[in-house]
Amino acid sequence: MAPPRSLAGAAIAATAAAIILSCNLSLFPHLIVSSSKFPASTSPPSPTCLSGYPTGLFYRRKCARLAARVRELEASLAVTAEKAAAERRGRVRAQQSLRALSQLEPGSDEARPTKAAASASYPLVPIGTVESCFSTRNGTPRQPLVVTLARATLVLDPARVPAAALEGLASYSHCWILYVFHLNTDLDKLWKDPARSKLKAKVRVPRLKGGKMGVLATRSPHRPNPIGLSVAKVEAVNGHTLLLSGVDLVDGTPVLDIKPYLPYSDSVKGAAVPSWLEVDGALAVESVHFSEHFISALSTCWMHVQMSLYASADEFQDLIKQALSWDIRSISQRNRPHQVSVEADANGHCGEDTDDDHHHRDTGRYGVVYHLHLEGIDVSYRIDQGSNIFVEDATLLPDAVQKRHGYLAWRDKLGSSVL
Repeated sequence: MAPPRSLAGAAIAATAAAIILSCNLSLFPHLIVSSSKFPASTSPPSPTCLSGYPTGLFYRRKCARLAARVRELEASLAVTAEKAAAERRGRVRAQQSLRALSQLEPGSDEARPTKAAASASYPLVPIGTVESCFSTRNGTPRQPLVVTLARATLVLDPARVPAAALEGLASYSHCWILYVFHLNTDLDKLWKDPARSKLKAKVRVPRLKGGKMGVLATRSPHRPNPIGLSVAKVEAVNGHTLLLSGVDLVDGTPVLDIKPYLPYSDSVKGAAVPSWLEVDGALAVESVHFSEHFISALSTCWMHVQMSLYASADEFQDLIKQALSWDIRSISQRNRPHQVSVEADANGHCGEDTDDDHHHRDTGRYGVVYHLHLEGIDVSYRIDQGSNIFVEDATLLPDAVQKRHGYLAWRDKLGSSVL
């Protein structure tokens, strides 16, 4: 790449100045004779005493050579500037051609502009990552603020977002989080092979017990673009990190943007919703009970948990109760209960539906075991036909990812707050 014109011009000017100085010194060599060669009692030789120095013709030739070199540099600079301008003109023409092609209907006999907006790509780079109490998709609340004790730390990338960008956010009680559904099972097909990825116009809705609804009339994560929008409570801000609560975000979620929640514009008075959303307690369970074995097992696990966002095992137990107060099972799990594998699949989803016979192990009303992964702990529970939940055991997950920010990092920041 050619250097900027200003730098090259400065170099030429410096070279010309050196030439002029060299010519002056060459024509008057007595000016560079060091006085240290002469005793203090004598004075430097006069110009008439310098007849032994080379003649002025030699120096004139030297100046001519240097002047020719300056002209060569100027010509080279002009050629380089012209090449750079030609490259810029070529890039502009290529971009204009691409925009024109994007506005044409694919497969048409004659190229003609479409009535719809031109297809374009807008690459988005995450500005941060979520460290959530929910290890997998299974068990993550379907909506924000449902589980008030659900906490997460949003860690922003210092290279993209300076700490000053968060100044003033702590004054808001809530904020909007825009993020990517990065654990969608169809994500690779959607991004890597979009030609084979077909949008599902309708999806099954939990509140409709498996009934279908248009995808854009739901909060389904399987959307034309896998972008999520959630509101969360701002508990504290510290440098490049935010402590949030009431989240419905799984661990590792890439965040695209943060916006403050404004009640006067974000909360619409008299807003209407479909009747199937107005049913109270459609997914609520009757009760949640903890066995003695679970309480003992949780105490043992808690001694090995590091960097948790919860101050004690009792507070963590309250989180479990809130999370299980809503039936977190999938539609197929409720309609056809089966034994859920403890280990998550490749997408980080524990409890993925399957048709394998060995997974259908309903040994009675209390025989089906389900699993919830929170803070690196596997919580196993059963649910009876009356929607009563019995939490039975807790074990440490061997591959749990340790968080960088825990309760102790926020204790002093919050003081006597919720933590």
